[in-house]
Amino acid sequence: MSCAGFTLIELMVVIVILSILAGLIIPRIMGRPEEARRMKARVQIESIETALKLYKLDNGCYPTTEQGLQALVEPPAVGKLARAWRKGGYLEKGKVPKDPWESEYVYLCPGIYGDCDLSSYGSDGEPGGEDKDEDINSWELE
Repeated sequence: MSCAGFTLIELMVVIVILSILAGLIIPRIMGRPEEARRMKARVQIESIETALKLYKLDNGCYPTTEQGLQALVEPPAVGKLARAWRKGGYLEKGKVPKDPWESEYVYLCPGIYGDCDLSSYGSDGEPGGEDKDEDINSWELE
């Protein structure tokens, strides 16, 4: 007569192995949301840069700092007016995205580092910072 099943020792070994794996994996997973936000900000900055280049191609110049990124979704009403603004705008969904921390992107044109500069101040919303608070800047992207 044969009894199928697991012994208490076998169950304890499995529980210990699962606990060790959880101890190694969970800390790595917990750090990923901030990394994902930073990657999303980089992708959004690149997308906005592409829209700015299309705007310049159509209108001969980038929107000024005063006009801001809003010029990508509606024709500017101040400063040098867009001569050939694209109907429907230059950004998908017809709005300027906020960064992953729900703050506005910082736009400067003419820029200090290029024709125009675009930044997200990261999780702290303040210029500068280190690690998770470090700024994400258009001129530093590869």
